[in-house]
Amino acid sequence: METMSGRELYSHLRIFRDNRHTPAKALVDLLKEKHITIATAESCTGGMISKQITDIAGASKVFGCGVCSYSNEIKESILGVEHEVLEQQGAVSMETAIQMSAGVKKLSGADIGLSTTGIAGPSGGSDDKPVGLVYIGYTDNRGNGCVRLELWDVTITRDEVRSLAAAAAILVAYKSILDK
Repeated sequence: METMSGRELYSHLRIFRDNRHTPAKALVDLLKEKHITIATAESCTGGMISKQITDIAGASKVFGCGVCSYSNEIKESILGVEHEVLEQQGAVSMETAIQMSAGVKKLSGADIGLSTTGIAGPSGGSDDKPVGLVYIGYTDNRGNGCVRLELWDVTITRDEVRSLAAAAAILVAYKSILDK
């Protein structure tokens, strides 16, 4: 599992600004070029990734499904996250993020499943899981991966956590496709 701080995320996002693309536009273009489809399972980002992707003209060629799985019941019943994982590791965990991404990939039939689960705040954090902690799950035909995103070094508001987590998830998908 890779860990990324907020400052590192800002540094990585410069590649899109330098090319005058939004992260979502760059991802959709790459998906089209590679003939790859993607689906999302979002908790803390509440559909922001799906919205950013579908804001791009022609996204329907590469995006077929987005699940907003805010509750544990939906994570279990729709995405197939194991009850034991939610009980033992919690909704905000690497294991949950990976099972969410695998579940949405299976549900949709997409080539890639991408997920987010985290603590956007302003409350709900703890010493072990502070506000600004987000896990980004990624599943493709090669397997699963997860990025632990630690945003407390650059963010203070709920909206900032959510928007940066969405941007980070799109970046993770983009970089994972390039690494193929």
